[in-house]
Amino acid sequence: MGVKRLTEWLARRKVRTPAVFAERAVEAAASQHTVLPGEDLAAKLVNELAHRVLELDERIKENEQAIAALFRTDERAEIIESMPGMGPILGAEFLALVGDMTSHKDAGHLAAHAGLAPVPRDSGRRTNNMHRPKHYNRRLRHVFYMSAHTAMTLPGPSQDYYRKKRKEGLLHTQAVLSLARRRVDVLWAMLRDKRLFTATPPLPRAA
Repeated sequence: MGVKRLTEWLARRKVRTPAVFAERAVEAAASQHTVLPGEDLAAKLVNELAHRVLELDERIKENEQAIAALFRTDERAEIIESMPGMGPILGAEFLALVGDMTSHKDAGHLAAHAGLAPVPRDSGRRTNNMHRPKHYNRRLRHVFYMSAHTAMTLPGPSQDYYRKKRKEGLLHTQAVLSLARRRVDVLWAMLRDKRLFTATPPLPRAA
């Protein structure tokens, strides 16, 4: 593998100064003169594996581009992508899971479907007995969790909310899940009102 391809491979993995690392790695490999038993075979296998990884990386990139292109044909794509943390891949998965959203009567129902909101488990003797649902869509939960995790690293209301929850004593995962639940409400309202995300909540609609 040459310096150029190794640099590109490292850059896609967010390695700092990939060109420097690639050049040093190639130089180190070229300066290696001591041959150990089986080293030639190992080097050949490593080289083949590296090429396969590069090919797989290219295929993944092409698939993601195709998914993004298909996602953006949906009229809701622009609204979803305007929300920090919701890129085309998570957005496409969200739409694939919820469809036209007619099966979710409100944001609370959608949050419960994602396992982010408690549901009542009352009995004849007890009421207001709230628990996380036993059955929920883990993929949908993953979409909201990952988008919240990304959003909390960006300056804005999501980051402010996450920091607030941490100061209240929540652990990292708990704070991200709390943020994810809040973002369900926001995304639901955006899709309902057909509006893009704004850092400042819009004024209530007139009755």
